[in-house]
Amino acid sequence: MNNAIKERILAAVDARSLEMIAFLTDIVRIPSVTGSEAGVQSHIAEVMTTLGLTVDVWEPDVDEMAPYALHIGKIDSFQDRPNVVGVHKGSGRGRSLILNAHIDVVDAGDPERWSHPPYAAETVDGLLYGRGSCDMKSGLASNLFALIAVLDAGIELGGDVIVESVISEEDGGAGTLAAILRGYRADAAIITEPTALSVITAHCGSLVFRLHVPGRSAHGAVRDKGVSAIEKFSYLHRVLLDFEAQRNAEIDHPMFAGIQNKIPISIGVVRAGEWASSVPESLIAEGRAGLVPGETIEGFCKAFVEVVDAAADADPWLRENRPTVEWFGGQFEPAEVAIDSEIACLTFDAHQMASGNTTRFAAATYGADMRHFVNFAGIPCVMYGAGDVRLAHYTDENVPLHETIAVAKTLALAIANWCGVGLNE
Repeated sequence: MNNAIKERILAAVDARSLEMIAFLTDIVRIPSVTGSEAGVQSHIAEVMTTLGLTVDVWEPDVDEMAPYALHIGKIDSFQDRPNVVGVHKGSGRGRSLILNAHIDVVDAGDPERWSHPPYAAETVDGLLYGRGSCDMKSGLASNLFALIAVLDAGIELGGDVIVESVISEEDGGAGTLAAILRGYRADAAIITEPTALSVITAHCGSLVFRLHVPGRSAHGAVRDKGVSAIEKFSYLHRVLLDFEAQRNAEIDHPMFAGIQNKIPISIGVVRAGEWASSVPESLIAEGRAGLVPGETIEGFCKAFVEVVDAAADADPWLRENRPTVEWFGGQFEPAEVAIDSEIACLTFDAHQMASGNTTRFAAATYGADMRHFVNFAGIPCVMYGAGDVRLAHYTDENVPLHETIAVAKTLALAIANWCGVGLNE
C-alpha cells in the first residue's frame, strides 16, 4: 500500500470517528445482558442497513446447536436472541475477512457501586463508561466503521468483508458457532476483544465445574458430632490451589512465559447449609479452571478429577463419602495461531502503519470465540481491540475512545491490505 492510499484511508476513518463514537454510545445505552440481546441487535441491523451492507438477521436453531452442547452449553431457546451479520461483497478477486464482536454483556451488578451509571454511556476525560463499553461494544463499532471508511476511501475490495454482531459469547459462544454453521466463513478472522492494542495469537481454555462436597449434619451446639461440608471444601480448595501452582510451574508454552498465573482455578459460587445453627451436610462450589493450547478438555478433566479423588483418599471422611465433580455449561477450548501467520503479521503491521508505534504479540488467559474459528472452522484468527480486559465485567467498565479510533484505523488498513485490489477514482 502506498502512502497516499494509506493516508486516504486514515482520513476516512477520522471523518467517520464522531459517527462511530455516537454509534458506540447508542449501543452501550441499550442493555444486552446475555439472553436479552434483541433490542440492541435490532438497532445494529438498522444501522448496518443504512450504511449499505447486506444484512442477515436470524435466531439460531436449537436443534442445529444441540450437538455442540459440550462447547457452548445447553440452550433451550434462542427466541428473541438474533445474530446480526452485515456483508460487503467483494469482486471475487481477493481474500475474505470476518470482523467479529459479541454484543452480549454480563450483568452490571449494583448500579450504586458505579461512579457513572452503567447504561448512561457517559464520556469523561476521553473514557466512555458503561457496561459493555470495553467488552466489547467498542470492538463492534471499530469493526463496522473500519469497513465503511475503506469504502468511503474508494478502495475496491476483491474479497468479502463480514461484520458479525453475535450473541451468547459470555456463556459459551453459541452466536459465533451459529454464524459458522450458517455458512459465514472466510480466509481469516479478527475478533476485537479488549487487548489493549496487543495482537493476541493464543488464548487459554476455560472450563466450568461444579464440586459437590458431602458432610454430616448436627446441631451447632454439638458441632463435633457432625462433619462440616464447608470445612471439607476448604481442604479440597487448598488442594486445587496447589494443583494450580503445580501446573503453572510445569507449563512451558512460550506465549504464556511472562504470565504468572497462566491457568487460574477460581471458585465463583459457594452454596452450603440450611440453618445458621446447624452443621452443613452438603456444599456445592462452582468455578472455572484454565488450560493452555495443546491441552485437551478430556485430558484436563481427567487430571482434575484424579486430583480431587486423591485428596478424598487422603481424608478419612471423604474416603467414605466421596466428593464428585460435574462439568456444566459451555467449555472453552484453548486455541492459537502461529505468530508468523499471515493474519497475525498483517494485523501487527497494520497497527504500526496506522499509529506509527509498534505493538506486541501476546496471549490471553481467558477463553474466547477465537477457538470456534481456529479449532472448528479452520479459519486463522487473532484478537486485537481497544480497552483493558481487566476492566471487563468490572464496576465502572470503560474504554478509551482514542483506542477505539486507533483500532478502526488498524482494521481499515488490514481490510484494504487483505481484501483490496485497487482504488476507485
